Amino acid sequence: MTSDHGFTCSCCGEHHAQLPMGYAATAPYMWNESFADTPDSLLSSDQCVIREQHYFVKGLIEIPVAGSEEVFSWAVWVSLSRDNFSRAADLWDSPQREAEEPYFGWLSTDLALYSPSTVNLKTRVHTRQVGQRPFVELEPTDHPLAVEQHTGITMDRVREIAEGVLHPAN
Repeated sequence: MTSDHGFTCSCCGEHHAQLPMGYAATAPYMWNESFADTPDSLLSSDQCVIREQHYFVKGLIEIPVAGSEEVFSWAVWVSLSRDNFSRAADLWDSPQREAEEPYFGWLSTDLALYSPSTVNLKTRVHTRQVGQRPFVELEPTDHPLAVEQHTGITMDRVREIAEGVLHPAN
């Protein structure tokens, strides 16, 4: 998803035609490509299992943007207990999943733009209708990502995030 607002990058000076309104992590921070060849591990676009010991689902941390109808989102991985992962998987294609209580999980994506690390922040994973990624609610804390989710951000902050993603610090 992108905004029609282009921006001139303060890092490289180039004009970018669109401002991304979200970014996605391809795998949980624990994932290693060597797991792809093992029968006890799986990585799909929505679910991940590592060595039949760690279970993850992909969901969205949605952040309201002041003065905009659009929402900024981070598509992130959250670890779930084996039981909650099994329950979510059983209901994956069922309209009944909307009635599920939120699942407790640990954020399993390292969003490098935030300090301290976002890994292992407490979350609640809210399933939504079939075809929509779950909504990831961060526990209200003073962590900058949790503060942004609960209070919102400005378009200037969306631009800052874009610049940080395009030009990561070494």
